[in-house]
Amino acid sequence: QVQLVESGGGLVQAGGSLRLSCAASGRTYSSTAMAWFRQAPGKEREFVAATTWSGSITYYEDSVQGRFTISRDNAKNTVYLQMDSLTPEDTAVYRCAAGVRATTAIRGYDFWGQGTQVTVSS
Repeated sequence: QVQLVESGGGLVQAGGSLRLSCAASGRTYSSTAMAWFRQAPGKEREFVAATTWSGSITYYEDSVQGRFTISRDNAKNTVYLQMDSLTPEDTAVYRCAAGVRATTAIRGYDFWGQGTQVTVSS
């Protein structure tokens, strides 16, 4: 079992930055792939970014490539999502997820956090 708790969301103006954190607990954290997904009102949940258990390989959704950076600190059992150059289209609830291997598919992740709201004003 892996328990995940997100933090760091909030209200920011377009062009600003936020860093989300996802604190994990559970004995298997260091061997899991981690990812961030988001869901905007009236839209389906979508993949944002993922990283392998070592952090050496990362994947990004096209619209965030070059603006967002996923990283992890296994010593702190935490994964981060640094979000720069934010736009109103990035407004959503962001959730972290843990799974066996890094994938863009929702079904690839077994454990989910509750989410943190990110709102970008124009």
